[in-house]
Formats: sequence, structure tokens, C-alpha cells
Amino acid sequence: QVQFVESGGGTVQAGGSLRLSCTASGIPFSGKAIGWYRQAPGKQRELVANSINTSNVRYADSVKGRFTISRDNAKNTVYLQMNSLEPEDTAVYYCNRIVAPASWGQGTQVTVSS
Repeated sequence: QVQFVESGGGTVQAGGSLRLSCTASGIPFSGKAIGWYRQAPGKQRELVANSINTSNVRYADSVKGRFTISRDNAKNTVYLQMNSLEPEDTAVYYCNRIVAPASWGQGTQVTVSS
């Protein structure tokens, strides 16, 4: 069974930083496109960053230049470094594979206060 477990969320002031982690089990991680998604209250879930490998990454325009996705295939873990956080980044953050997503995990709450 494929499972993703997210961690690292919290409450920070605007301009602060957080580093999220997501560990996958049940799938071979290497070579798989993995994405970080977020869902704010009352809004649809959106893809904010995805990684196929360490050099092939993409970002949503809203986070470009502030967020960095990275991965450690040996640990089956993908990270999201979030800098210069804004109140608009407040959401529950999830990770999942891009193709044939598995069941969604619990996510990790990120709250940015102004």
C-alpha cells in the first residue's frame, strides 16, 4: 500500500521559513515524479512544486523564488524549503506522486501570520 506522511508544518510570522518533509512507503521512490500540494480553506488543492529528480523541478508562479523542492531517494523522502512565507501560503500541505496519485495523507498545517 502506497502511503505518504508529511511533517514539519507550524505557525510562523510573515517572512519566516519552514522546511516540510514527506516520506513515502510502498513505492520505489527513485525516478517517480513527486509533488507538493496545498489546500487553503475554501479553495481547491493546488500543485505548488514537483520533482522528477534533483535537476528536473517545477514551481507554481506563486511560490517561485521562495520555495525549493528537493529529494533524498535513498530515504524515500522529499522536502519543501519555504522561505519568505506570506499569509497567502497558509494551507494544509500534502505530497503525492504526480501520476496515479495514491490516497492522500493527513498533510501538515502551515499557518503564516501577518
